[in-house]
Amino acid sequence: MLNRSLSTFMNAFTASDYTLYPFSTQNPKDFQNLLSVYLDAAFFPCLRELDFWQEGWRLEHEDPNDPQTPLVFKGVVFNEMKGAFTDNERIFSQHLQNRLLPDHTYSVVSGGDPLCIPDLTWEQLRRFHAMHYHPSNARFFTYGNFPLEQHLKQIHEEALSKFQRIEPRTSVPAQKPWDEPREFQITCAPDSLAEGPSGQTTISVSFLLPEITDTFEAFTLSLLSSLLISGPNAPFYKALIESGLGTDFSPDVGYNGCTREAYFSVGLQGIAEKDVQTVRDIVDRTLDDVIEKGFEEDHIEALLHKIEIQMKHQSVSFGLTLTSYIASCWNHDGDPVELLKLGSQVAQFRKCLEENPRFLQEKVKQYFKNNRHKLTLSMKPDDKYSEKQAQMETEKLQQKVTSLSPEEKQQIYEKGLELQAQQSRPPDASCLPALRVSDIEPRIPVTELEVVQAARDTPVQYCAQPTNGVVYFRAFSSLNALPEELRPYVPLFCSVLTKLGCGSLDYRELAQQVELKTGGLAAAPQVLPDDSHLNTYEQGVLFSSFCLDRNLADMMHLWSEILNNPRFEEEEHFRVLVRMAAQELSNGVPDSGHLYASIRAGRTLAPAGDLQETFGGMDQVLLMKRIAEMTDLQPVLGKLLRIWKHLLSCDSLRCSVNATAQQMLQVEGAVEAFLRSLSRTEKEQRSMCPHVVEDPTFEPCQMKTHFLLPFPVNYVAECIRTAPYTAPDHASLKILARLMTAKFLHTEIREKGGAYGGGARLSYGGMFTLYSYRDPRSTETLQSFMKAIDWAKAGRFTQQDIDEAKLSVFSAVDAPVAPSDKGLDHFLYGLSDEMKQVHREQLFTVCHEDLVDVSNRYLGARRSTHGVALLGPDNASIAKDPSWVIQG
Repeated sequence: MLNRSLSTFMNAFTASDYTLYPFSTQNPKDFQNLLSVYLDAAFFPCLRELDFWQEGWRLEHEDPNDPQTPLVFKGVVFNEMKGAFTDNERIFSQHLQNRLLPDHTYSVVSGGDPLCIPDLTWEQLRRFHAMHYHPSNARFFTYGNFPLEQHLKQIHEEALSKFQRIEPRTSVPAQKPWDEPREFQITCAPDSLAEGPSGQTTISVSFLLPEITDTFEAFTLSLLSSLLISGPNAPFYKALIESGLGTDFSPDVGYNGCTREAYFSVGLQGIAEKDVQTVRDIVDRTLDDVIEKGFEEDHIEALLHKIEIQMKHQSVSFGLTLTSYIASCWNHDGDPVELLKLGSQVAQFRKCLEENPRFLQEKVKQYFKNNRHKLTLSMKPDDKYSEKQAQMETEKLQQKVTSLSPEEKQQIYEKGLELQAQQSRPPDASCLPALRVSDIEPRIPVTELEVVQAARDTPVQYCAQPTNGVVYFRAFSSLNALPEELRPYVPLFCSVLTKLGCGSLDYRELAQQVELKTGGLAAAPQVLPDDSHLNTYEQGVLFSSFCLDRNLADMMHLWSEILNNPRFEEEEHFRVLVRMAAQELSNGVPDSGHLYASIRAGRTLAPAGDLQETFGGMDQVLLMKRIAEMTDLQPVLGKLLRIWKHLLSCDSLRCSVNATAQQMLQVEGAVEAFLRSLSRTEKEQRSMCPHVVEDPTFEPCQMKTHFLLPFPVNYVAECIRTAPYTAPDHASLKILARLMTAKFLHTEIREKGGAYGGGARLSYGGMFTLYSYRDPRSTETLQSFMKAIDWAKAGRFTQQDIDEAKLSVFSAVDAPVAPSDKGLDHFLYGLSDEMKQVHREQLFTVCHEDLVDVSNRYLGARRSTHGVALLGPDNASIAKDPSWVIQG
């Protein structure tokens, strides 16, 4: 359906005790089409045995003779779960839930333990599905402005009326409270990207909380969790993060309301094994201190302000967010309407505080200090962990094989050939509903913008939007003249700039003001490819924030202080921030390996590629690891100070504001005052940065890189230099990427190759990337990429295939844009509505001949325009190939 729809979102989520099937679209006919397919997929899948069997499934229950025992059944792909469990944070979180809630559903891996997936039989699957995936066990949620009556009619006619009501008996029993606290220790693989091998132990203390269906108690405990954990003013941040014992909070920290009974967890990762007891003692002492002293009033007000601004902030996924927010509570028969009444819950919370000043302290004593259902979980690295996992998998396979008779082996072989043959045949999608290209709107809606010259000739873009009383501010400052040796430190500069304190405010006071007056202040490094020249780009820092209109002056004052008077002398807190940033990057690699591979593969293909690797690739991960291990951070702080001075000395600054039309006069005054406050000397004002970086002599070259990582799966990417946004060929290449994904790579990489995902995409700057995700193969996948290119060059696709690819592309092109982001493309890239309309018309006119032409001219071009990268385990064939650069 991704190729037959204008959906803006389509997926299926596996939670611990339910499956969620969310989709969204802006087209009424498309909504009806998708609803039909989703109803069919949820309730009638037993008609398509092969589809389910290919995915692999997991089934577990406590007692096969007890019909009341809840079954756990969730679909999963084998290599997806192998990949998921390369993430040590995921391993820890999974064990935490399994051991804190050990009596029922939550004691097993709902996504599927790879070693258990092969044990599921087809009969178990059918029997389980008949009860659990039945309309009697379902809940429906819609959000938007399409008529509700049509939804209800369609749900009744296509699903509910076709089933007799049953009593599914799927409710999850309550967890029996413990009489005494429990302790467990588990192991994981060492993290080669984390700081120092001696500090890779994780410890957390967790407490079972009441059922999530008590909405006000759940709301109170969620707030209490934030007060305990969030930001440098929180008690556990002060006691644990700033202790220097670890690198960051333990996984799953804070309040978790996704299970029938909620739970709270707090601890540290990146500690030495000898400090486990010390962390436990700190947790106990901190709880005692909170019970005695309580919380500062400003800290509570900051948190309530955060809720207020979140209620007003509009995102394009607002309906989907609501769905996820209510799903767990509703799944356990809680009241979803009560859950959404945040305003009344805030009012009740304020009343409780007013009537009892020790209201929160008593909750801490009740649910933490006096709670016997307490789990202490620790995890330490084991050098043999990956080897042991591989050995268990091998033994499992051997056990399965030896239990088979010769006849059964022959039958499996024949079934494998049958499956391979079926995968090689084009699927018949004629039974699926589809939109037509003619259903796509021919023109884009106009976005009204006004660009004016403000103080010091600074261009400011104003975009009047229905922002619900919220003002959104952005500023972009170019760093195109930044010395090369400082470039690797720009991401760290951005990460700490708004967290170190400024002017008369130390970092705690700044954090308090940010929470009281804004929805957050952020700075992020940017590499902006040019829309028409592959060898041209802009680099800089994007500052962004938003606030309620009543707090606009305060927000702009905070930016003025941060940019004029940052406090880089706060070295101890800087060290804390460095270690947290390094840990976060290290933890993110297993989940985003395909993105890191893609960035590295494009490194040598365009001048911007090397900078993108520097800012956001594996080079940045490794640099942060080295910085985190430094004993003296003064040299790094010196580099950040130089970046700051360069930022202020450059006049290449531009701003943008999105707000309601009624707010604009107030906004203009605040922005003008902010710009005049920036402390630049007359000499500095004349120091103009070049607007863009251009290298007309650049020549692309091929590089193949293998990052050796202790993963059981691979992440593979091949990048090809093609054409930027305004080039006529860009539209054809964008359609081609979607066509190759849907009609060749999905089958080749996922269905045949066993990877969890794979495909092709085209970037704004003209990088055409083929990639795979959590892939059991490596060099074989690169061969599949070559086959995909040959398939495209030969034009082995139909007009129907092209039309479907256009639908899929337009679903992304026409994705809804939040009021806060209207005009952002124009602000960052200079893209006007006229340019977008030209590109739109080019997409409409792409034909078979165009696709074959760009396939031959770009994808089949000389190898110097191709780059390759792979993240994964040791590979014998690559090790013997001198064309590969191997990084351990």
